[in-house]
Amino acid sequence: MRAFEDFTEGLEFALGPHPVDRAEGLAFAAEFDPQPFHLDENAAEANLLGGLSVSGWHTCAMMMRMMCDSYLLNSTSQGSPGIDYVRWLAPVRPGDTLSGTARVASARLSAKRPTLGIATLETRLVNQTGATVLESRYALLLLTRQGAAA
Repeated sequence: MRAFEDFTEGLEFALGPHPVDRAEGLAFAAEFDPQPFHLDENAAEANLLGGLSVSGWHTCAMMMRMMCDSYLLNSTSQGSPGIDYVRWLAPVRPGDTLSGTARVASARLSAKRPTLGIATLETRLVNQTGATVLESRYALLLLTRQGAAA
């Protein structure tokens, strides 16, 4: 189990690989982001994205799965107070395979809760050709070893 002390500045976690399934992308879009370029091939061809792409929010959900598999489920994570930014840099297409890294940009103890640490992580996802499709930065709250033992 990784505690706050293990999230040292510069540490990188590998994310993925994660295949982008067409049926899952269409189902997500139909439920949560029903814009035509996520649902209809013809409408997508006429869009500036130049073809069917999965929702950026679906891409974020896939990133969350990769983060859970890579490090969150084996940590003292207490959640996150928020995301500084998420940038969608290139379309994610059905059939793509996503992978990437999450890097600890900084880490500090909470001033008010000494058994809680705050790590800032930056993620980068790429597709199978190496094109960067998403970047994000967020804070992660983690118990210290002492906090986890309590």
